[in-house]
Amino acid sequence: MILENKEYSYKFDANKCSQCDGNCCIGESGYIWINNEEIQTLALHLKIEQKTLMEEYLIKVGYKYSIKEKQLSKDNYACIFFDLDKKQCSVYEARPKQCKTFPFWDYFKTRVKEVKEECPAIID
Repeated sequence: MILENKEYSYKFDANKCSQCDGNCCIGESGYIWINNEEIQTLALHLKIEQKTLMEEYLIKVGYKYSIKEKQLSKDNYACIFFDLDKKQCSVYEARPKQCKTFPFWDYFKTRVKEVKEECPAIID
């Protein structure tokens, strides 16, 4: 499935995700923002209380929440929900919007070379 957004100069071939080791879920430390509605969806998906999800899997950053990361090595992290053995998201159906909209992030509008290097599913 080829996804495109008219605001971006590239397209995304979702079929090529299987050729990647999860580059969008692994790398430098960063924030994986999740809002209240997404927290509810994820808690339901995991069949746990929302409070448990927030305590065990999220960190509070100011007034917002981010999904925790696990450190793999120096300067290399992975989303806590990324299955390193299967090389895929373990909560794919309930992932937050930030994950769903990759690679169509404002950050990459002017950094096309960077997103192409990170993601093998980017096509011109």
